[in-house]
Amino acid sequence: MTLSNGTSDGTIRWGILGTGFIAGLQTQDLKENGFTVQAVGSRSAESSRSFAEKFGIATAHGSYEDLVADPLVDVVYIATPHPFHHANALLALNAGKHVLVEKAFTMNAGQAQEIVDLAEAKGLVALEAMWTRFLPHMVRIRELIQDGTIGEVRKVVASHNQSLPKDPAHRLNDPALGGGALLDLGIYPVSFAFDILGAPASIKASASTSATGVDRQTAAIFEYPNGAHAMVDCELDAASANRAMVIGTEGWIDIEHTWYNPVPFTVHAVDGTVVERYEQPVNSRGMQYQAAEVERLIRAGETAGTILPPGETVAIMAAMDEIRRQIGLSYEADAVVSEEDATK
Repeated sequence: MTLSNGTSDGTIRWGILGTGFIAGLQTQDLKENGFTVQAVGSRSAESSRSFAEKFGIATAHGSYEDLVADPLVDVVYIATPHPFHHANALLALNAGKHVLVEKAFTMNAGQAQEIVDLAEAKGLVALEAMWTRFLPHMVRIRELIQDGTIGEVRKVVASHNQSLPKDPAHRLNDPALGGGALLDLGIYPVSFAFDILGAPASIKASASTSATGVDRQTAAIFEYPNGAHAMVDCELDAASANRAMVIGTEGWIDIEHTWYNPVPFTVHAVDGTVVERYEQPVNSRGMQYQAAEVERLIRAGETAGTILPPGETVAIMAAMDEIRRQIGLSYEADAVVSEEDATK
C-alpha cells in the first residue's frame, strides 16, 4: 500500500525520463521514501548510465523509447524541459505507462488536453507534478479554509521571484525552449490561486520583456464572480521572500518564505491574534507526496484525484495561455497547435 505520509511499499516501479537537475531531486525523494526506481532513460546512453550509478538504479536506457518499452516499468516520471513534455507524455502513454509530468505540464492548453484525453482513453494516470499541492501544509490550509476558519476567502496573494542565470543561451532565457518567468516560476502562484479560488472569470496581466524576447517579470490579477481576487507575480532576474497569503473575512493565513516548499504558516484572526501555528517537518525535499498520489490512483483504478484533477491542469494551462496572449508572449508550439486545430 501507499501510505498517507508519502512513503511506498515499492511494488509499483518507476522509470525516470530525463536526467537533469529536477530528475535528480525527484529520484532522491523516491529512493529515500521506499519507492522503487527501476529504470532511467536519456537521449544519451552515457548520461543515463551516470544517473543510474549515482542513484543506484538497476537499468539505464539510452533512449526514451527504450525506457517506455521496458516491461518492468509501470509509471514514468517526465522530467525534460516543458517544450518536450507533450511528446514525451504521449510516448509513455502510448506504451501503456502512467505518467507524472513536470510542470508546466505542457506549453499550452491544447497540448495538455491531448495528454489528458489519451490517458483517459487508455485508463492511465496523467498527473501534473505540481508537488506543492500535495505537501502537508497545503493539505492543512485547504482544511482550514473548508472549515471556515478565516471566513469567506476574499484574496489570494502569491509571488515567485528568483534571480536565475542571466546567460542569454540558458533555456530560461531562450524562447525556443519555452523560456521566461511565467512557465517556470509563475506556474506556482497561478496553480495556488486555482487551488484556493478555482478558475477565474477574467484575468488582467502585465509583463516586462527581456532582451531575448521572453517575459522577465509577469503579474496578473484573477477576478472571480463573487468579487474575490488573486494577485500573482513572478520574476526570473530578481529574488524576493516569496511569501503567500490567503485573506478572508474572519482572518488570514500567512505562509512563510518560499511558500511553495514545506514551510510553516500562521493563521491569524481578524484582530491579528494567532489562531494556529503550523509546523510539520517532512522527510526529504517533499516531492515524494506527488508520487504517492500517483500510486494511490493506480491502486484504486482511478485516473483523477481531487487535489489536482486532469481537467484543472488543462484549465491552468488555459489561464497561462490567456496571460501570454495579453503580454504578447508566444512560442513555436502555439503555431503547431493552431495548425492542428485548423485541420480538424
